[in-house]
Amino acid sequence: MIIAREISKRIFRFTMSRKEALSQFINQIHGRPVVVKLNSGVDYRGVLACLDGYMNIALDQTEEYVNGQLKNKYGDAFIRGNNVLYISTQKRRV
Repeated sequence: MIIAREISKRIFRFTMSRKEALSQFINQIHGRPVVVKLNSGVDYRGVLACLDGYMNIALDQTEEYVNGQLKNKYGDAFIRGNNVLYISTQKRRV
């Protein structure tokens, strides 16, 4: 019983530290240029305006890239979270 309780405590601390790290990452990238990769392989690059708990993403100054080539430019874009493979930062545009 003591071992199970200790394991539970360790899992809880690990989970909390991951949540805290994710929260810090989101706060750091808000208002900065990001790349959002979709499950389909399409990339969207723009300035992160909003990100919610479902990974729904709002971008400003959005560009759509298919196979590495620019296909469209949008002012604002909303990406539904279940389509997102990952989000990463990119260097600021000059």
